[in-house]
Amino acid sequence: MNPVRVLTGITTSGTPHLGNYVGAIRPTVRASRLPGVESFYFLADYHALIKTSGDPARVQRSTLEIAATWLACGLDPEKVTFYRQSDIPEIPELTWMLTCVTGKGLLNRAHAYKAALDKNAAAGAEPDDGVTAGLFMYPVLMAADILMFNAHQVPVGRDQVQHLEMARDIASSFNHLYGEHFTLPEVVIEEQVATLPGLDGRKMSKSYDNTIPLFVPREQLKKLIMGIVTDSRAPGEPKSTEGSALYQLYQAFASAEETAALAKAYAEGIAWGEAKQLLFERLDREIAPLREVYDDLIQAPSRIEKTLKMGAAKARATATPFTQRLRHAVGLRPLDAQADRAGASAKAAKAALPVFKQYREKDGLFYFKLADAKGELLLQSQGFAAPREAAQAMARLQAEGKAALDALAPHLITPNDVERVTSALLQLRESAT
Repeated sequence: MNPVRVLTGITTSGTPHLGNYVGAIRPTVRASRLPGVESFYFLADYHALIKTSGDPARVQRSTLEIAATWLACGLDPEKVTFYRQSDIPEIPELTWMLTCVTGKGLLNRAHAYKAALDKNAAAGAEPDDGVTAGLFMYPVLMAADILMFNAHQVPVGRDQVQHLEMARDIASSFNHLYGEHFTLPEVVIEEQVATLPGLDGRKMSKSYDNTIPLFVPREQLKKLIMGIVTDSRAPGEPKSTEGSALYQLYQAFASAEETAALAKAYAEGIAWGEAKQLLFERLDREIAPLREVYDDLIQAPSRIEKTLKMGAAKARATATPFTQRLRHAVGLRPLDAQADRAGASAKAAKAALPVFKQYREKDGLFYFKLADAKGELLLQSQGFAAPREAAQAMARLQAEGKAALDALAPHLITPNDVERVTSALLQLRESAT
């Protein structure tokens, strides 16, 4: 059985903090040790250029810090493919190939771009004031990151689901034009990943300037924790765990028994200073041994550079031949190479087939549609709560045809021409066999 290929990256635009550790770094390191999983982890330094224009030192420093963090936290470069995005020249090449099949309308709907437009509208500025092409094209670069290695699963927070759905859409467009080259990545929403509060109680985020850096010195960590905002309830007065930043931070690191003990102490009126001391001791117990490794790595950047170069070689062993295949598919071939007539015929036949497309709307639900080879809409779904549900419905329609059309009727908008839809589904089923 082939392993499941999982891919994730971190943008190199800042210093890792406790929220990054609990929400991304710790769970991905644990996941990398699971059997039957092939893991790809990368430092997204091309993405960082969107946020750090004019500050090259920040990108370099963040790359060092994030790489050292992943390694200090236990990522084994021998067992995963760990690389820096900019060390893989095939990725920007693929980005351009994908750009040429991506509709501008699709990119117009990207949340980050729309947020920039809304901000300018509120300020009375020109719609695209301060909007770079990098921000606009971000979803295509992200699609190239994923599709280059044909990742099966990409773990993301809910704010990134749209980008994964766009990557699927872009892959489908390329496959429709040039044949089946890309696996459609599955969105894996990290429902259980904690979102940690920061020093002021809001979500820990660099944009709020309320973060607790992961590997600050011990005394600085203690000082930051002692500065966490609490309410005015005095020692001896019962305190609620609900909405308590201290309690949430403690819970993210402690065992169930330790957390229950702190909840009991809250009910009995523990002083805030004592609660902060407990939090500091629990965090430092987990972080201290990692900090020691991190500090050693930070002092030896050549070791990290060597590790990343080894990871790049491993990644390019996949990326280089795959890019050659894609170059051939789109027609970037030696002039003395024979045309692939059989492949062209197969591609033409495929292009004449109906096609399913899955997408997400503003209401947060997932939809799909079936269109004929000319793009005319044949069938439209209702909204599904999860992308997997929509994908399962499409697969069932393709496998069962008219029977599935009847069974799934509550989830579909009644088609104008049932016979055409049934015929299209039969075409798809026959082409798959």
